[in-house]
Parts: sequence; structure tokens; C-alpha cells
Amino acid sequence: MKVTMKSILILIGLIALPVFTIAQSNPENFLDDRAQAMVDVIRSNQSLYASDPEKFKAKINTIFEPMVDFRRVGASVMGKKYYKAASKDQRLRFISAFKKSLLDTYSSTLAQWGDQTIETHFSQKTIFVKTEDVNQSLVASNSIYPITYKVRNDGKGNWLIINIIVNGVNLGLTFRNQFQALALEHNENIDEIINNWISDADF
Repeated sequence: MKVTMKSILILIGLIALPVFTIAQSNPENFLDDRAQAMVDVIRSNQSLYASDPEKFKAKINTIFEPMVDFRRVGASVMGKKYYKAASKDQRLRFISAFKKSLLDTYSSTLAQWGDQTIETHFSQKTIFVKTEDVNQSLVASNSIYPITYKVRNDGKGNWLIINIIVNGVNLGLTFRNQFQALALEHNENIDEIINNWISDADF
């Protein structure tokens, strides 16, 4: 079954709930807790997108933003060459555009969430390093999608998403290729790349 960008973006939203004040030393427990809570949030707001899409989007933004290391992800999407060439203002503008494009794309998709479930594959690890992979499965009515979240400890015990791979599709690499394509199209003009950036939901 083809995995679309919309499917990938749904999966980001599944685990992106606000960071609690209590540090979470175990990323598997932390992401599993957020996944189950996010499923509940989506199920309880099924009609909100139709009645008040901006309010629904605001809910998702509040949930999504704190759990993703947008600075690190944005730099990775730009790639070393363009990140170094960009000014501080251009970097900030791209990160902002990147974040908004993700939100706009998956907020409408999340509104269509059904009865899928999320299963976390717990390891026997008791000690975790700076960067970890957490494996989950999205279980749909007739399909199971393997998910790997790459998360990084921020030094305060919180785990931030820096990449996601679903059913073999590397989200970070997909967006990096999109940035490279825009760079070729706009003669490596970073301002034009930013102005024309939009998440491709048809992969």
C-alpha cells in the first residue's frame, strides 16, 4: 500500500502532545503515553474541523509544536550547504514556513481520523543515550504501518522528535529532497525557496 505524505503527517500528530513539567527519562513510555492521549484528543474533536477549522488548527498547533525540535529538523531539511549560506533571518523564516506548512497539511487530515490504534514496541532497555529510536505500529482496519521515531534528549529529560520513518519512508529525507528540488527550480535563491515552500501532501 502506498504511503502518502498525509499518512506520514498524521503519524507526527499522534505523539505530539505538550511536554509535561515532569521530565520523562524513558522515551518509550513517554511517546506511548502521548500516542494514546493524542488518539483520545482526535476522537473527541471529530466534528470541530468542520464547524471551526481555525479552532481545530489551534488545538493541533498547541499539541504539535512543543514536541518537535523544529530548529534541528529545519536545519536538516535545508541541508548543510543552504543552512550555512542562509542568514539568521532566512533560517528563522524557513523554520516558521516549514512549521506552518506541516500544521496546515496535517490538521485537515487529523480531522478525518478513524478508529486506528497505536502500539508501542517496548525494549528491555533501562538506560537511554542522547538519541534514541522508538518503534511503534499504526494498526488500521486492514493494515499495519511500522513507525520509527528518532528522538533526542534536550538535556532536561524531555524527548524531542528529530525525524520519523513510516513504512520505510524517511520524512526528513523526503522534505530535504523537496528543498533541493525547489533550490534547483529557483536558482538557489533562498528567499524564493522559502516563499514557495509548501509541504507536498501527494507523495
